Amino acid sequence: MFGFFSNLLGQNSSDEALISTIKEGAFLVDVRTPMEFAEGSVKGAVNIPLDQIGNQLAKFKNKKNIVVFCRSGARSGQAKSILEQNGVKNVINGGTWQNVNQAAASN
Repeated sequence: MFGFFSNLLGQNSSDEALISTIKEGAFLVDVRTPMEFAEGSVKGAVNIPLDQIGNQLAKFKNKKNIVVFCRSGARSGQAKSILEQNGVKNVINGGTWQNVNQAAASN
């Protein structure tokens, strides 16, 4: 199922790549609102809402790998684009926070 959503949302990573990236200590970024984040997220993730990504670019500099995620994968897709347009590399759209949480639990 992840592959279907990966293709739908323009992601090019498989479950294995996501799991491996998280295992290697990726910077996990939940781009949902603070209220959504407070309702549950991935252990170790930071909350940088989509509308603040552009103002928080310094937090992404010098990160080896970054995984962005949200409720459906749409906002994280936008966040990935914003980051890449600003020269941030190695960004993966992890899709939903539940998907990233499941991948993190696989470690």
